[in-house]
Amino acid sequence: MARRYDTRTTIFSPEGRLYQVEYAMEAISHAGTCLGILAKDGILLAAERRNTNKLLDEVFTSEKIYKLNDDMVCSVAGITSDANVLTNELRLIGQRYLFQYGESIPCEQLVSWLCDVKQAYTQYGGKRPFGVSILYMGWDKHYGYQLYQSDPSGNYSGWKATCIGNNSSAAISSLKQEYKEGEMTLKDAKALAVKVLVKTLDMAKLTSEKVEMATLSRINDKTVINILSNKEVEELIAEYEKSEAAIEATKKEQQKQAV
Repeated sequence: MARRYDTRTTIFSPEGRLYQVEYAMEAISHAGTCLGILAKDGILLAAERRNTNKLLDEVFTSEKIYKLNDDMVCSVAGITSDANVLTNELRLIGQRYLFQYGESIPCEQLVSWLCDVKQAYTQYGGKRPFGVSILYMGWDKHYGYQLYQSDPSGNYSGWKATCIGNNSSAAISSLKQEYKEGEMTLKDAKALAVKVLVKTLDMAKLTSEKVEMATLSRINDKTVINILSNKEVEELIAEYEKSEAAIEATKKEQQKQAV
């Protein structure tokens, strides 16, 4: 007999599961792909842009990448309206800390405080979990460059490279094979991001209109956040296609010689 354990966010099923949280995770798995890669000299976030309607007024420079403060940027996968609420909360937490202590909030502390808010939405009746996962990239004087991911349940974890959204498991398995710990530069990270997105996105050809990229690095003791222009993304895609064509030509040459 079905007892509808998913009617409240606070009801555990007999197996000890919170179905509403699992439904939120399912919503995220159908959202646009976002991936993050930690390099020696910075961090990269790349996100799939889905609203590519020509009639849209492009007032915003970015659809899925949000600047939180001078030292942190995040990318979101899931329900955009939920993401707007959470990014506003992240900015408020960061500004309160800056006002109180006169310095930027440590990355993990900001992530942890927002996860406390997310967790509360799984514990009190009448609320549903936020249907959004967030990737955060940031720098602080304690741990340097950091990449975090947080889920609707309030869990968060630090990563060297990870992916959320549609086809995230395929992207993560590609990252496992290709990621070189301690050797990656930002240039390598950009090339790897394009390679992974080409393999995992459900589209015939990757274009700059479909992808957003942002980098975070340190120049002259200042954090520099750069959202790549369409032209820069197009150049990265062209570079990838050129290298793939060269690899294909080498393979054909080897096959001819073998015959």
